[in-house]
Amino acid sequence: MNAPLQPPLRPEYEQRLEPFTAMPIERRLPLLARLWTQDWVRKGAILLLLAVLWEAAARWQDNDLLFPTFTATARALVEGLASGELIEKVVISLRILLQGYAGGVLCAFLLTAAAVSTRLGRDLLDVLTAMFNPLPAIALLPLALLWFGIGSGSLVFVLVHSVLWPLALNTYAGFQGVPETLRMSGRNYGLRGLRYVLQILVPAALPAILSGLKIGWAFAWRTLIAAELVFGASSGKGGLGWYVFQNRNELYTDKVFAGLAMVILIGLQVENVVFRTLERVTIRRWGMQR
Repeated sequence: MNAPLQPPLRPEYEQRLEPFTAMPIERRLPLLARLWTQDWVRKGAILLLLAVLWEAAARWQDNDLLFPTFTATARALVEGLASGELIEKVVISLRILLQGYAGGVLCAFLLTAAAVSTRLGRDLLDVLTAMFNPLPAIALLPLALLWFGIGSGSLVFVLVHSVLWPLALNTYAGFQGVPETLRMSGRNYGLRGLRYVLQILVPAALPAILSGLKIGWAFAWRTLIAAELVFGASSGKGGLGWYVFQNRNELYTDKVFAGLAMVILIGLQVENVVFRTLERVTIRRWGMQR
């Protein structure tokens, strides 16, 4: 009978490691590596690359009437800001935009509050969003001009339409995703109706609500510029869309590009300053978003 196999015996040894104090716990990155970790540096590099490509493509095209260079557009933008013309157009557009955006946010909140409170409100939200959400807001402008006349009222009406439905859908989806534990906690505290929505549902669904606010802002901004481009000025004064439309008629293509660049710059500022700040002080601070 064979003896059972025994594993080989290996000699034991002790390896002495250097203490942690002998090596730096944290290695300082080079300056370029530290700069590249900043969001604004990376995004600025992307914008700089796009500007270089724009300049090269325009010089290769060599037709300022069709495609002005980046430097010509920047010059027209600076001149428009220095003269105050562009600033005046921006103020007009933003004033109308804020009115329509606030109206859309209020209507969306009331509609979703009714939807989570009653079955009839839920049916009303389902039917209205199915009917009006696919309808382009700009298609309602001719009717708005008949109902409200040539002025800011018609523009505010179509802006409310462009904000209301995407925000209502996002908000309602966020409300539907609130855990049942939080809902039960609110009911145990005796919260009902509007207090239940404001104190339980809105904080829990805030990521979806902020997403809807951003989508609604983008829809409203595009709708306003398109309405001014197609139908011109309102009440004798036009905003950025009217500025682009007017300079296109006069074949000032550099000013047309300057107006479009202003539209893009405002969009970038709202996205990276307003909404990023709102996210940072709310959902990121509360650990609801990475």
